[in-house]
Amino acid sequence: MLTSYWIRQREYLLEISRALTAQLDLDTVLEKILQAATEILGGQAALIALRQPGGGFAVHAARGLPIRLAGYFSTLLVDIPEQAGHADFHIPGLAIKLQDVALATGLPFNQVIALPMLTGRDLIGVLYVFRAHGGSFTLDDRQVLSSFADQAAIAVQNAQLYQRLAQEKRRLDAILEHSADGVMIMDSGQRVTVFNLALSKLTGWSAGEAIGHHHDEIVVWERLETDLDLKKAVAGGWPLARERGGHSLYVEGDLRRRNGTTVSVGITYAPLLDREGRLVNIIANVRDITRFREADRLKSTFVSIVSHELKTPVATILGYAETLARPDARWDMTTAREMAVTIKEEAQRLDRLITDLLDVSRLQAGALPLTMEDVALDALASRVAQRFQVQTDRHEILVRFPDDFPAVRGDAMRLEQVLNNLVSNGIKYSPQGGKIFIEGQSRPDGVVVTVTDEGIGIPTTEQGRIFDAFYRVDDSSTRSTGGAGLGLFLARAIIEAHGGEMWVESEPGKGSAFSFALPYG
Repeated sequence: MLTSYWIRQREYLLEISRALTAQLDLDTVLEKILQAATEILGGQAALIALRQPGGGFAVHAARGLPIRLAGYFSTLLVDIPEQAGHADFHIPGLAIKLQDVALATGLPFNQVIALPMLTGRDLIGVLYVFRAHGGSFTLDDRQVLSSFADQAAIAVQNAQLYQRLAQEKRRLDAILEHSADGVMIMDSGQRVTVFNLALSKLTGWSAGEAIGHHHDEIVVWERLETDLDLKKAVAGGWPLARERGGHSLYVEGDLRRRNGTTVSVGITYAPLLDREGRLVNIIANVRDITRFREADRLKSTFVSIVSHELKTPVATILGYAETLARPDARWDMTTAREMAVTIKEEAQRLDRLITDLLDVSRLQAGALPLTMEDVALDALASRVAQRFQVQTDRHEILVRFPDDFPAVRGDAMRLEQVLNNLVSNGIKYSPQGGKIFIEGQSRPDGVVVTVTDEGIGIPTTEQGRIFDAFYRVDDSSTRSTGGAGLGLFLARAIIEAHGGEMWVESEPGKGSAFSFALPYG
């Protein structure tokens, strides 16, 4: 009979062990351990305490215990040895602690057995089984439960590892999905397996549409800047060729989006190889480099425009100065004065350009200085109109402001700089002459000032960029006007520094209206 009992017990333990090792959900594993432990030993309750990452132990699962009373059992977790085998595992005063718990909770438990859950010599937890009636736990009980506790420890460790891996996968998935750069992962056949949100926005392909498609169906180059794309590199042996094995591949160019538009991107392809050197995945990191391209374009434009704008007045100044200084010439007073006036005007042109460049530098550093005071924009507009009227006989500059036009808080010098620029542009881009209006209107939250001309206007396609630094409308009718393309950029920056906004309304051939709004305070 005894032999038959032990055979049945071992079969039961084997069945339970198999069930445990088949589970990877930690809560399910703990629940099965507690159920099996109470059934094996005829207990009425059980709990499992697991080691905490920061040290010590805490109850992670319980069976047969009211949840509201579970906190009382934390006293049983004190003085658990850090390392011990089954033979020498002992928690000092455990029976006395149980009596105190039973007294405090009113639970009828009078017997407890605590067995270590070991993987090798590492103690990952402790299994407690409680009895409210029946005899004391025997050595046989301990031996039976010891074998089970070891299997339970392995199951718990596997579940914990799986839990950590699942958590790490969720973390990595979140990083990939919300990365600012596009990320695409392909299998060895270049079929897409992962396609993140940033890449969807960049290409116009949704993840659901892209996954399963071949790389070349999604990455279509309108123009290639590098010698190789992925297709050519793979044809040449990348990434398995010995001279290139394991190295990343960088490809740059204009990518054709799904809607037919293009975007400048740089793609870094990184191969993932197995231990035998076989290709497993290709990971592509896709970065939008439009801004970098624009920055390079601006640098080239800056050098070209500024060198031209500087060279012209310098050449004029040098030419007139050398002419005046000729020792063999005797200039009359009128001619000398005209030359001196030209030198002065060109020097002022140089000074304006240098001042604008300094202002751009201050803006980029976030340090454009403003001296705030009450400013009467109607008086400011009249002064600007008078100054420019004497410089042109083909334009009529008119000022229209209500009599009770309110003052605003601002930097008078900077706001005059804005009006100077707008009126100057009105004259410059109205080569046939006409009227230029400076008009003001008040609103409940601030004022609006508009400078209107009857000139050549601005193409609709150009209106979104005319406030960019160094940008000039590319039109045959405007190429001769000169300028570094800084005036409108600075004008809008000044208005925005005042808490306002600037915009343009224009129709080619019918003039332009530049407006800015400023708050009262």
